[in-house]
Amino acid sequence: MATVSFEGATRIYPGSDHPAVDKLDLEIGDGEFMVLVGPSGCGKSTSLRMLAGLEEVNEGRIFIGERDVTDFPPKDRDIAMVFQNYALYPHMTVADNMGFALKMQNVPKAERQERVMEAAKLLGLEDFLGRKPKALSGGQRQRVAMGRAIVRSPQVFLMDEPLSNLDAKLRVSTRTQIAALQTRLGVTTVYVTHDQVEAMTMGHRVAVMKDGLLMQVDSPLSLYDAPDNLFVAGFIGSPAMNLLSGPIVDGGVQIGDYVVPVAREILARASGEDTLTLGIRPENFEIDDAGIAVDVSVVEELGSDTYLYGTLAGLDEDAKLTAQQIVARIQARHVDRRAGLVRLNAPAKMIHVFSNQTQLRIS
Repeated sequence: MATVSFEGATRIYPGSDHPAVDKLDLEIGDGEFMVLVGPSGCGKSTSLRMLAGLEEVNEGRIFIGERDVTDFPPKDRDIAMVFQNYALYPHMTVADNMGFALKMQNVPKAERQERVMEAAKLLGLEDFLGRKPKALSGGQRQRVAMGRAIVRSPQVFLMDEPLSNLDAKLRVSTRTQIAALQTRLGVTTVYVTHDQVEAMTMGHRVAVMKDGLLMQVDSPLSLYDAPDNLFVAGFIGSPAMNLLSGPIVDGGVQIGDYVVPVAREILARASGEDTLTLGIRPENFEIDDAGIAVDVSVVEELGSDTYLYGTLAGLDEDAKLTAQQIVARIQARHVDRRAGLVRLNAPAKMIHVFSNQTQLRIS
């Protein structure tokens, strides 16, 4: 096992006028499960491939443990990678696929078989060792790909969206298996996904990226409770945080016909700004007599929770089509399912305040 360090690592693709990854500084602890998350094109997979040696590092350095591996070929980095598309050899059995890297390293056959069997037991693949990949389901193939990585006993596991080819139900069960397996093995793991639910449920820490830049790295709950900026606030959480922009007025920020109270010291940090954005998680909203007026268009009753979907009240029909959707999760059951006007409020301590100029949280 080992630590992983990116020090100003930059990747600029030929013909591009801006970096795919721009001066990435990231420290990953020994045995840590680090998740890189962000939208398509944010640089997360490029960062992983730089660590694997599959992409050139144009500037900066990458360390695995004490070794500067920036210019090492992939085979000398002591890493094992699990790909999105499994990358199994179709003509080989499961056992041969899992043991192929060991065979290339001239590991004796008896030891090879022993290590393959140990990995198969960990992954519940004992009954499939004689089958070919075409006789396996998607989930089983992914477990074989993971088994191939495990038998090598690398210092670092790299996983590039390994669950994206699985159906929704299988994704949920497989992600818990991967997280439990990583805890059991204790191997430093860097995991790439675009799914922020995966990131929240699996990672010890999560690094959020956008346009090649690292936006924030922290524990999942810290990202959820204290996002540094508007991008992280809107990206982390499902349903997403409600981000409502309005003018600064005496005592707070006006959203529709309601002034949301904001403390004077917070407003003072927005000196020179005319508007601010308020961030409110759906579960922090409460139906109240005084609050933000919302025209509810859809009510979803899910048993334990009820979701209200709507837009700010007072908009004409054309404006509603392009207006931001407001989502509230409330505990009440048997809410009138018909569309109508409600007022939603949230405790002051649960309202995040963001600068529209800097995009940073000022509350």
